[in-house]
Amino acid sequence: MMNEANEASVSPAPHSAQAADPSRRNDTTYYLIALFVGAMTGLIGTALHLGVDAILEWPKYLHRAVDLDLGHFLLLTGAVSATLVVLSVALVRNLAPEAGGSGVQEIEGAMAGLREVRWRRVLVAKFFGGFLSLGSGLVAGREGPTIHMGASIAQGASERLGLGPRDTRGLLAAGAAAGLAAAFGAPLASILFVIEETRRQFPYSLKTYSAVMIASVASGVVTEALTGRRPFMMIEVPDIAISSLPAFIGLGILLGFVGVAFNHCLVRAMDQALAFGSRVSFYVLPAIVGFVIGVLLIVVPEATQGGEALAVTLTTEHMPLITIAAVVLIRFVMTMASYSIGAPGGIFAPILALATAIGLFYGLVLDVYVPLPDGMLPALAVAAMGGLFSATVRAPLVGVVLLAELTGAYSILVPGIITCLVANIVADRLGGRPIYEVLLERTLRLSGTPVPDEAATGKTDEQKNAIGGWDQR
Repeated sequence: MMNEANEASVSPAPHSAQAADPSRRNDTTYYLIALFVGAMTGLIGTALHLGVDAILEWPKYLHRAVDLDLGHFLLLTGAVSATLVVLSVALVRNLAPEAGGSGVQEIEGAMAGLREVRWRRVLVAKFFGGFLSLGSGLVAGREGPTIHMGASIAQGASERLGLGPRDTRGLLAAGAAAGLAAAFGAPLASILFVIEETRRQFPYSLKTYSAVMIASVASGVVTEALTGRRPFMMIEVPDIAISSLPAFIGLGILLGFVGVAFNHCLVRAMDQALAFGSRVSFYVLPAIVGFVIGVLLIVVPEATQGGEALAVTLTTEHMPLITIAAVVLIRFVMTMASYSIGAPGGIFAPILALATAIGLFYGLVLDVYVPLPDGMLPALAVAAMGGLFSATVRAPLVGVVLLAELTGAYSILVPGIITCLVANIVADRLGGRPIYEVLLERTLRLSGTPVPDEAATGKTDEQKNAIGGWDQR
């Protein structure tokens, strides 16, 4: 008994054993890396956004600097915008072609082991290329460059520290979430986006899931510290009566159709632009699109840029039905044109702005036949953001949280859930597929990379062996 007592006295306590567990120390190091990735992404992303906000003032400075009639001034603004777009496309094509577009599909491909993240090249191409393309006024979102840059920072950190494939994949997702948080100031939606959008590639574990949360929050904190705290698109929406909920069902049905059409037209536009560039030149179409954007910046500014400010303007200014219809048509066309030319830029913000216009158009038409209560038009506009996002990206939970975080309109949650759910179901019934899944397959096809069954289903061996897709390691 004395021996047993002595053994007990020298045996380490359970908490001491845990403290000395190397896996615990490794987890702590991983979390610190995620914190660094998130903070750096927030810093670089904010620098890009502030720079773009500054350069977008160039038409005003140009107007003060030159004394031209309207016709010649439009030619000048068109030439300036075309130059910026061509420079952006040239930088991307010569440095990192994979940096064109949003980059989300590139991250998903890297997490599935099908694409390489050349982080040094991508960081330069996305930052400076995004500065030029977004500064030109293209209908493209700021979230595309920041998501790809966040993942690139994560890839660089993983390589420097020699992380394994599983931890690297988790950190890529964390960097992507941090990039979205830096763009929209919506950390919760950013976390959910990675979990819902990359659910087929994400290596689920307590460690990787926590890393995504840490990076997203860190990025959000840095962005807020540098720019101030405010909803990205502040829109006031009153409480919606239960009797008005059927209107949101109809809105969801409409957006389900629009979402499928949007995805089809986007890929079609990209294929046509590629074919045109192969026959003529890869810089002719960017120059044409840039020139048109430069003219529209003066004539119809609502048809240009990502559309964050437009979404707020549309819900506060009482525009006639014909004007809203024109905004819907022009922004749809210009989104296709802007994204198809290969310049850095996302489709989140354009989708949200387009959805706002569609929601208002739907409400104005409905009001002709069924008078709507006060506050219904902005409510339909905000709910439409989540609905179109759900129908195109096919991430309805993200759509609901995104519209609430971006606008601060938390009173719209129940109508928003209905709209997102219905839009997602309708898009599925119509055979629509998630846009980033389609874009990844297109990228692999063009690069000659075969898509193995595991990639097509998005399941890795680790996920297949993990109970319920969750590994507590």
